[in-house]
Amino acid sequence: MSIKVRYFASLKESLGRSEDTVEFSSAATVREVWRCANPEKSLPNNILVAINMDYVDLDSTVNDGDEVAFFPPVTGG
Repeated sequence: MSIKVRYFASLKESLGRSEDTVEFSSAATVREVWRCANPEKSLPNNILVAINMDYVDLDSTVNDGDEVAFFPPVTGG
């Protein structure tokens, strides 16, 4: 199962890349996708996540061919 992972804004800059592709042999959650793509970095607090452009929680299941996007919290005035 192949999953495309995308990073935006400050996450993209802190990781030094804008995307990854990760492979799983069975069902995985968004949280597991982060761990696979970033084994040495803990998941930031208050992170926003989308699967195929729909916001989801970290325990949502990812399917083959999905795109998972991670966004830092947005602030502004």
